[in-house]
Amino acid sequence: MTDKGPQVIQQWYRQKNWQQFPFQKEMENTYLAGYSGLLNAPTGSGKTYALFLPFLAGFINQHPDTYTTQQNNGLLMLWITPLRALTNDIRKAMQEACDEMGLPWRIATRTGDTSAAEKAALKRKLPEVLLTTPESLHLMLAQKEYPKLFNNLQVVVIDEWHELLGTKRGVQVELGLSRLKALAAVGSSQLAVGSGRLADGSGQHISDKAMLPTDVKQINKKGNTRSETENCQLKIWGISATIGNLEQAAEVLLGNDFPPEHIKMVRANLEKKLEIKSIIPDNVENYSWAGHIGLKLLPKVMEIVAKSKTTLIFTNTRSQSEIWYHAILDNYPEYAGIMAMHHGSLDNELRNWVEQALHAEALKLVVCTSSLDLGVDFRPVDCVIQVGSPKGVARFMQRAGRSGHHPGAVSRAYFVPTHSLELLEGAALKEAIKRGIFESRDPMLLTMDVLIQYMVTLAVSDGFRADELFKEVRGTYAFADITSKEFGELLEFITTGGKTLAQYDEFLKVEVENGLYKVNSRRVAMRHRLSIGTITSELSIRVKWLSGGSLGTIEESFVSKLKPGNTFWFAGRSLEFIRVKEMTAFVKKSNSTKGLIPSWNGGRMPLSSQLAAVFRDKLDEVAHGIEKDIEVIALKPLFKLQQELSHLPQSHEFLIESFKSKQGHHLLFYPFEGRLVHEGMASLLAFRISKIRNASFSIAMNDYGFELLTDEDVPIEDVLENTGFFSLDNLIDDIQHSLNANEMARRRFRDIAHIGGLVFTGYPGAQVKNKHLQASTSLLFEVFTEYEPDNLLVRQAYNEALAFQLEEFRLRSALQRIQTQTIILKNIERPTPFAFPIMVDSLGREKLTTETMEERIAKMARSYGAEGTWDAADNKKNRRPGISRKKGF
Repeated sequence: MTDKGPQVIQQWYRQKNWQQFPFQKEMENTYLAGYSGLLNAPTGSGKTYALFLPFLAGFINQHPDTYTTQQNNGLLMLWITPLRALTNDIRKAMQEACDEMGLPWRIATRTGDTSAAEKAALKRKLPEVLLTTPESLHLMLAQKEYPKLFNNLQVVVIDEWHELLGTKRGVQVELGLSRLKALAAVGSSQLAVGSGRLADGSGQHISDKAMLPTDVKQINKKGNTRSETENCQLKIWGISATIGNLEQAAEVLLGNDFPPEHIKMVRANLEKKLEIKSIIPDNVENYSWAGHIGLKLLPKVMEIVAKSKTTLIFTNTRSQSEIWYHAILDNYPEYAGIMAMHHGSLDNELRNWVEQALHAEALKLVVCTSSLDLGVDFRPVDCVIQVGSPKGVARFMQRAGRSGHHPGAVSRAYFVPTHSLELLEGAALKEAIKRGIFESRDPMLLTMDVLIQYMVTLAVSDGFRADELFKEVRGTYAFADITSKEFGELLEFITTGGKTLAQYDEFLKVEVENGLYKVNSRRVAMRHRLSIGTITSELSIRVKWLSGGSLGTIEESFVSKLKPGNTFWFAGRSLEFIRVKEMTAFVKKSNSTKGLIPSWNGGRMPLSSQLAAVFRDKLDEVAHGIEKDIEVIALKPLFKLQQELSHLPQSHEFLIESFKSKQGHHLLFYPFEGRLVHEGMASLLAFRISKIRNASFSIAMNDYGFELLTDEDVPIEDVLENTGFFSLDNLIDDIQHSLNANEMARRRFRDIAHIGGLVFTGYPGAQVKNKHLQASTSLLFEVFTEYEPDNLLVRQAYNEALAFQLEEFRLRSALQRIQTQTIILKNIERPTPFAFPIMVDSLGREKLTTETMEERIAKMARSYGAEGTWDAADNKKNRRPGISRKKGF
């Protein structure tokens, strides 16, 4: 083994007039020593080259005399990204490095956007490096004789691992890696003789490779020496931005069966210069107490845009990005031609055009969503504006890092509040970043639907043997605790349909021949390949011009409400709806200035637990008169009014407000713990009150608190004397009684049934209607609940409802905190600045009204004497007339 590789890399750095960062050199040494692990590096720090170049150095070390002529090496590196959009930039950067170093390699991509012809070409001749997604990896595993694809594979890199961790796509990655590790182990077992290792006839290792010293050498076919670690163990590396559980993230990625002495963590430790400024309303007293989309601050935003070379305006929803785009065009027509929009529902060609235009510095402004969060390299961008709270520290850091996206550059980010109290979230964001507080991504465990899909994937290709697969699956973090009984139930499910579905041939997918589990039906195989993936969402309808050409996709539920001749705004255009045919909505250009904006499911993001905790710290500073943040100083009139009408709670206090109005008796609670926790806590406390006194409640909530509204007065003092009101005793039982747990589980089961292959969503161009899918999954849920209540997928549905829909762990933690606090009960005359936004939230759930949201809020403000605190028009001149602002903005 020579050291020529690092020398070539250093020479390339000098040619580029670049300098290798210490963490990049550490990564190189760690990789060449044979380790796997996790690279923690911020956006724009050179993390792609930090891992790719050491891989090149390793290949050059193995082939010091022939690396410039050695072609057709087979697949050596597999690079997995969470977004298809990421692959284009990474491929170009990698190809450029190979070309400039003289490696005659091909870097290719395989994603959902790859054409059938390109996929066929990849089958015939694999590149040295393949960039793909978790779904495409599993499609590769579903091919016949797929092990041949990975014969020469040396390393797998999971880019943006923090984005996949804590999702079912992350579990997909874990399972895919478990298979690749097993293939590598089988391949290395053929080299066992002569290297101090023994293997039995089945290829199972008898000696533990983890016990071998890493400096054991052997001669490979080329005559070069390399370490045992390098030759016999597939390297696995993840790249992650900073999250609160990096060590656990590495454990999840590598699995339980990876030798711990072969694992390293490499940290960039680069001090990213970040300038964050909040845009302060001129008069916070006249700014919205409850927000929609923040357009009142559009003039201030455009002042910043005008001073910047290129700006990204991030919004939290696709609908919000459409509305901001139109508002800018209305009020600043000079930006036509130098402004674009980018979100996940736009056609891939449109998104690619925007990305290329950014590279070419042809755009001054792009309004976007999380579709541009991740590592696409936009060097010209020098300013980022976040509209509305991102609800998470890590999410804001990711977006802020798009500005100054290269090593040593300063990232400039502006925070635009959509309502007054969001300014305090801005102060909390800056404080959290200063203190290095980032969200953890908790891994998902025992997601049986993903495992069922994976088992059928392997059965579709070459089949699997149960004992071997069970051992592989147990080696993953997600399924470390799966029992042989549970695994046996899954085997029974895919072969016979299980206890309940055995008599239906549709669910008998896998056959067993001499212990090999295999799919023999071409129809089953084709339908399964079409269904691979864990991304479940509302069925999408493609939007096309009558004359040809695609604009993107919108959800079926929105299209179903349109009639021919209706106008709606999408992809920055006014469109007239013509008709729907074969899952395609045909449109033509409209000159109308009025129209609906499509709304997509996904709505509001809840406040993260980390940001919520810092928010409460900031509120405690306010209560103690500490005014060190510009945001807090701006909010002084609001906090003064809150203190006059009620109370400003300190960290050891829990505030409850009550008052009577024409609507009834209001109880308002302020845990400041996030929307989902408040939804669960509101229902829980309402149930516990009803056990003391019969009552019916209407519930409203936001990220700061929740309201219980009832027709009759509730003696809250007597209720609070009940020591069990905030108790953890019987918590799960009370939650299930207080909420329609059965309905929540039913909703979760719809996605589980889709992923687990219980329902088929249809062929391309002939998808099953959404209402039919709902009916099918509801029927299955009812059948399982009645005849097989211990069914693993039903149990998973209830567990997911508790963990993700109610955030039961956070709810439990919040109740524990409240139990230690002093209860402050205030009887108030009218809604306070804390109460008013929650009550506004309740307006969005009334089903029948002829008034606009602004008119209804203004009326409510007048009825409580709060006209001076709400601008009902919300700066209508900055909005396109007729745009419908859906609940959730």
